[in-house]
Amino acid sequence: MTDILHQRGFVIHRGYLDRSAQEALVASLRGILAQAPLVQPVTPRGKPMSVRMSAAGQYGWISDSRGYRYGKEHPDGRPWPPIPQQIKAIWDDVSGAVRAPECCLINWYGEGARMGLHQDRDEADMTMPVVSVSLGDSGLFRMGNVERGGSTESIWLESGDVVVMGGAARRCHHGVDRIRFGSSTLLPRGGRINLTLRVVT
Repeated sequence: MTDILHQRGFVIHRGYLDRSAQEALVASLRGILAQAPLVQPVTPRGKPMSVRMSAAGQYGWISDSRGYRYGKEHPDGRPWPPIPQQIKAIWDDVSGAVRAPECCLINWYGEGARMGLHQDRDEADMTMPVVSVSLGDSGLFRMGNVERGGSTESIWLESGDVVVMGGAARRCHHGVDRIRFGSSTLLPRGGRINLTLRVVT
């Protein structure tokens, strides 16, 4: 049975996906990434991010010299592939949302990659949650506050864990300080994949 933790309004479903479900999900992601390859985005200031990104759904999230935004096309000009039903089923089960996700952002963390504290605020409807799925190596997830600064809490997310950021937690800062590279055998070359499902419009 999945353990459910509540921290700062974040709802953490421990071990939501078993190993076979994780493997099936990775297989479906390979098909997505064949159509929409991972790219290394840069910040508006021109600094390369340490994660590599892609997406599925009607929209993907883009960061480049023009700023942060959602777009309907991969940077190479092709439309994003559809979100697999297996991923939609996770959203349907845990989100409590009345709308379907329009974007599944795919972040790949290699050795040394991290994601600084940030808010997800490029979406039009902030009443809709963000659902995060962890696959592969463990990641140290930091949870902060709505305002930048103040105390934070951290928890190691393992492969198969699912986090729901809704309600007050929807506007909270959060990030990934580091990964334990090689801690999981799910991905043949190591690393961590993080999927985040969002309603964009």
